[in-house]
Amino acid sequence: MATNRIKKGDQVVVIAGKDKGRQGEVLRVLGDKVVVSNVNLVKRHTKPNPQANQPGGVIEREAPIHISNVMLFDPATGKGARIGTKVLEDGRRIRVFRSSGEAVDA
Repeated sequence: MATNRIKKGDQVVVIAGKDKGRQGEVLRVLGDKVVVSNVNLVKRHTKPNPQANQPGGVIEREAPIHISNVMLFDPATGKGARIGTKVLEDGRRIRVFRSSGEAVDA
């Protein structure tokens, strides 16, 4: 598997599925899936757990989405953008937007 172009904390836009067009922040990266805030919400019926001080009931939470269904959000264009890498003179590797060449972590 290639290195992930999407990391925790990135702003992404969903490009396929029931939440197409919605955007949010990546909360977790789980291999080839990502959990995005307020995207792909599912209702989960949970039993109460007094040891963890967790009440029971129906809880709405984010489910993982495949990483191929999200795209990094480019604030300059206001749309999703493809990502490439660039090696700097000092040997560091940074992520850049392919359309503009600007660094992602500016």
